[in-house]
Amino acid sequence: MEVADALDRRDADPGDAGASDDARTVAPPRPAKPKAAAGKKKKNKKARAFWLKQLHTWHWVSAAISLVGMLLFAATGITLNHAASIGAEPVVTQSEGKVPIALLTKLHAPGDATDPLPPEVAKAVAAAVPLDPSGHAADWTGEDEVYIAMPGPGRDAWVSIDRATGEVQAEVTNRGWISYLNDLHKGRNTGGAWSWFIDLFAVACLIFTITGLFLLQLHAKHRPMTWPLVGLSLLIPLLLALLFIH
Repeated sequence: MEVADALDRRDADPGDAGASDDARTVAPPRPAKPKAAAGKKKKNKKARAFWLKQLHTWHWVSAAISLVGMLLFAATGITLNHAASIGAEPVVTQSEGKVPIALLTKLHAPGDATDPLPPEVAKAVAAAVPLDPSGHAADWTGEDEVYIAMPGPGRDAWVSIDRATGEVQAEVTNRGWISYLNDLHKGRNTGGAWSWFIDLFAVACLIFTITGLFLLQLHAKHRPMTWPLVGLSLLIPLLLALLFIH
């Protein structure tokens, strides 16, 4: 009797049986990716985009600041390397003059001091010859004269003052524009302002190259020749120094 009742209930509700068959044939849903992994990937992508933007900004700014300086130093690197092959005839200019005798009493006594000329004497010298010795260290060791060397980039210059007569002699040796630019490259006789410029320029070049190195690292995945070329930039000068410089 119970078996018959069960059969009757199954016949009365055929939908349940169909649902059960469908449940056995439908594939289970694919498991969703863990939210933590997706969030970490998104965070890494965002961080990479941030640093890429920062590096590009610092790279182009440092390049813009140091561009003209790099052109100058690259060009003068060639002229310095071939200085012996570049002919330049020095031009020597001599001049004479005299300062008032009354001003000679303001000159320091002979000694080891390197103080500049007194302002009144320097002004009188600049009026007598086409050189202004103001602010330049003077050589006070001579008994008969005061000597002031005034070298500059691409030139040599000096002034001497006779302690007894006040006669002034001056000479300028100009070696030309290439020599001038070469001395700028070396920082020779260029003064404090140019020395500061070289330091700041060097910092800009360091920023340019370091940010360039990091940018190479970020893009190296899609540029297989990146690190072999960087390796050559180190290997070539290293081998040249070890094999050919003694």
